[in-house]
Amino acid sequence: MRLAELSERSGVSTATIKYYLREGLLQPGRRVSATQAEYGEDHLRRLRLVRALIQIGKVPVATAREVITAAEDESLGHHMRLGAATLALPIGPEPADDDPATETARRSVAALLERLGWPFECGLDEPTPARRTLVAAVAALVRLGYPCDVEQLLPYGRLAERLAVTDLDLVERQPTPAGQIEAAVALTVLYEPVLLSLRRLAHAEESARRFT
Repeated sequence: MRLAELSERSGVSTATIKYYLREGLLQPGRRVSATQAEYGEDHLRRLRLVRALIQIGKVPVATAREVITAAEDESLGHHMRLGAATLALPIGPEPADDDPATETARRSVAALLERLGWPFECGLDEPTPARRTLVAAVAALVRLGYPCDVEQLLPYGRLAERLAVTDLDLVERQPTPAGQIEAAVALTVLYEPVLLSLRRLAHAEESARRFT
């Protein structure tokens, strides 16, 4: 397809597509003349990923480029490519090292991961961004005096395990490794607001059931 058709099918303006091409977010098309190129379904899928990252996930262009670079690094195994791509996504605040609550939170998170039996995360030399954000969140609970010991956190971990199975089932339905990596990134960005919204709706339903 030509640029105009790619724009029409993707819903992305031609000017924006040209910008993505210049920034390395979209791979060049097959040159058919000095001024024209042909684009395929891979370009369409990539545009959907870029839109999910930048427009919905609010990911900066530079970070989006890092995500795409990681997803295309064939020197990594499939698990590592999935991880490298999703770990490049922004996630949340860093824990404050000078806060006494942070050390308490680190111990609680370490005990939680051990209780859940998650050896991959436990065996890393450096904590992942998600783990650091979890520590920061638990530290905030510690400071405010809300329950956040292992027994309180464990049900959330168990629910997360079940969600991970659902997520990876969706990813595996993609027919190619590249498609699976792109799906992992897009679903991470797109489904987090879905989860937050469903949690709040469920709270409202449960509150109405209990208190009215």
